[in-house]
Amino acid sequence: MRKTVRVLAVASVLGLVAAACSNNSSSSSGGESSGGASPVSSIGPGEGALSLIAWPGYTEDGWVKPFEDQTGCKVDVKYGNTSDDMVNLMKQGGGTIYDGVSASGDASNRLIAGGDVAPIDTNMFADYADVMPSLQSPPHNTVNGVHYGVPYMWGPNLLMFNTDVVSPVPDSWNVVFDASSPYAGKITAYDSPIYIADAALYLKATQPDLGITDPYELTSDQLDAAVNLLKTQAGMIGKYWALYTDEIKGFNSGDMVVGTAWPVNQQYIQLDNKVPVDSVIPKEGVTGWADTWMMSSNAPHPNCMLMWMQYTLQPDVQTQVAEFYGATPSNSASCPQLNKDLGSAAKIYHCGDDAFLSAVALWKTPLADCGNGSQDCTDYSTWTSKWLEVRGG
Repeated sequence: MRKTVRVLAVASVLGLVAAACSNNSSSSSGGESSGGASPVSSIGPGEGALSLIAWPGYTEDGWVKPFEDQTGCKVDVKYGNTSDDMVNLMKQGGGTIYDGVSASGDASNRLIAGGDVAPIDTNMFADYADVMPSLQSPPHNTVNGVHYGVPYMWGPNLLMFNTDVVSPVPDSWNVVFDASSPYAGKITAYDSPIYIADAALYLKATQPDLGITDPYELTSDQLDAAVNLLKTQAGMIGKYWALYTDEIKGFNSGDMVVGTAWPVNQQYIQLDNKVPVDSVIPKEGVTGWADTWMMSSNAPHPNCMLMWMQYTLQPDVQTQVAEFYGATPSNSASCPQLNKDLGSAAKIYHCGDDAFLSAVALWKTPLADCGNGSQDCTDYSTWTSKWLEVRGG
């Protein structure tokens, strides 16, 4: 089950987040990090061990074992089930327990701002040149032109539905947000404060008078509108999910028939072949996530971590991860093999489609700084407290 973030724990880093993120640059060049540390620019001899925090499904034997054989770095993994898990685990022991983390955009900025991750010179990695343009230096892992990791998988938060129950094929998120939805009681949603952005994205399209331009940059009034929508939705939710396996089980049992989903959830439900499911990109658009391998500022095995980052950028490795996990590679050189292996099924991946990726509202940490010189946006601690109101916590 999801571990709820404590409001005060989050609040302590938000000032740092704002300072680190307010001047995000699209430059892919090096430079001084927000903390003044020079980016790591070379890889030394491996230390024989590597301790990672990862999303389940990101570190399977199929690609971990070859890495261990090639480098001599024995991999140990601690799985996190939410972005809040990732942040909390990386801070344990003063950042000296784990070497690195697969952080989504709603965690990566917090880790950068807290000084928990090290700046990296991406020129070390030959495969970086093949990374999709939108992920070369995105604001969720690049600050003032300094990179804090390398991209891994990405994906949209789809609208998934049971095709035997949900008819006609939905083209809008209104099937999960409208109070008159015929699927009330069997709707599901992602159990995290970042899900507020999904409601904000819907309101951006359906209530333009609210003036929402970015679903992660909300004024108090805009946030209240999103939260009120989510409180209405809460009465129609059969069960929220945080663990992706919970949604898989919910659809397979029939307790869930429609809701937000990761591509991996859809993939495994289809493999189980118990219920027919499909997904769409609704007309209002979608949020999404792009994950970054980030190295701890106090990594006990930094060279093994750098070797891991180098290894995971390789197109054959990313293809293997993508096909197992149901996500999309960041390295566009992975696409020919992915498309060959999956045939028509590869269309859901949008591999190498930078225009599609650019239209996805990728997770990022909400800040008081609206990014336009205004300081009247709501920050992550406020989102967290509002989400507890939605969930009745």
